[in-house]
Amino acid sequence: MEDNAFPALRLICFVSFMAINLVHGDLSYSFPEELNRGSIIGNVAKDLGLDLKEFSSRKARVDLEGPQKRFCDINMNTGELVTSEKIDRESICGKKPSCLLKIDLVLENPLELHRVSLHIQDINDNSPKFRVNLIEMEIRESAERGNRFPIEVAHDADVGQNAVQKYVLQKNDNFILAVNNNNVEL
Repeated sequence: MEDNAFPALRLICFVSFMAINLVHGDLSYSFPEELNRGSIIGNVAKDLGLDLKEFSSRKARVDLEGPQKRFCDINMNTGELVTSEKIDRESICGKKPSCLLKIDLVLENPLELHRVSLHIQDINDNSPKFRVNLIEMEIRESAERGNRFPIEVAHDADVGQNAVQKYVLQKNDNFILAVNNNNVEL
């Protein structure tokens, strides 16, 4: 029985060794969302240390797993990874603080697989929105100085430093307004 296990173990080791030889180091690129179609993300041929002739002859291609949308292509003349359409970070990653897409770069003859990480950076492309365009508050004349009145929070699809940072309210001659932590102080 032990003799039957040894060939199986040897086969597993051989397959694992071959798989390790097929998979090479990862590439990682970071770029802002909303780049125009055809914008350069990075030069994969250069980053892999391949000249353009070898890169082209090895039929480099981008492979995706499952029903993932194709956001980038390879320019075989330059070796560059380029956007195939505008990428809206919020529609892909929502409110997550980081947005990461993973794709596979495949080279043939010999077969190589490179994992490519695409870090999509948020830009300030969404305006904050309240549920209503105008918020009116009725504050009695008898309200004491220092009273606080809550205001609703605006929704902003952007994240981090591009999200809502402050509100600006219009004051009138009768009141001096100070805004602090979503409260209005008279």
